[in-house]
Amino acid sequence: MTFARESWPFVCPFPVAAAIAGALGHPGWAAGLALFGLAVLLFFRDPRRSYAGSPSTVIAAADGLVTRIDEVEDLAVGPGRRQLVVTFLSVFDVHIQRMPVDGEVVSSSLKPGKKVAAFRHDAGEINEGQLSVIRREDGDVIGVRQIAGLFARRVVCYLRPGERRARGERMGLIKFGSRVDLILPADYRILVKVGDRVRNGETPMAEPGRSA
Repeated sequence: MTFARESWPFVCPFPVAAAIAGALGHPGWAAGLALFGLAVLLFFRDPRRSYAGSPSTVIAAADGLVTRIDEVEDLAVGPGRRQLVVTFLSVFDVHIQRMPVDGEVVSSSLKPGKKVAAFRHDAGEINEGQLSVIRREDGDVIGVRQIAGLFARRVVCYLRPGERRARGERMGLIKFGSRVDLILPADYRILVKVGDRVRNGETPMAEPGRSA
């Protein structure tokens, strides 16, 4: 298993502190610090994922629990009604995000905001968030919004406008608890339901065209 490069500034102080505590004759403190450092490292884990299904399928951008499926208007993604699939990430979930589709990055911008609990219905409007808009080869536009949570300190996005990225590539992460919104065209068929647990780079989320 690999780990996100952003983990090291958070993880490295713990083994150093553990070594100091051990040298000063505090084995309990040393063990506790080492275990806490391991827990922080696991937060940044980046397991290998793949999806071998249809190239047209939209896959999960994030690990977590699907907490909301709705129809919305989001002019930052494009005009008209769209479908919203919200995934809530607990501190125990993998916090790397991956590209849900192949496509060109049309835009990727950070919106400053507050840090209320990510499970709140209005967290997408209130909290700091990074919206990336991706245009597929057929012209369909997909939005991925990385939203900071109550304890999330920073949203990290690797995407740059004008880049072409492949489905399943790493697109960023959110540090310590968060939410990821997948914003889809109105005619896409949603393949998940509220209460489902999904895995980034692996779980099919939607397909173009509603079922009859």
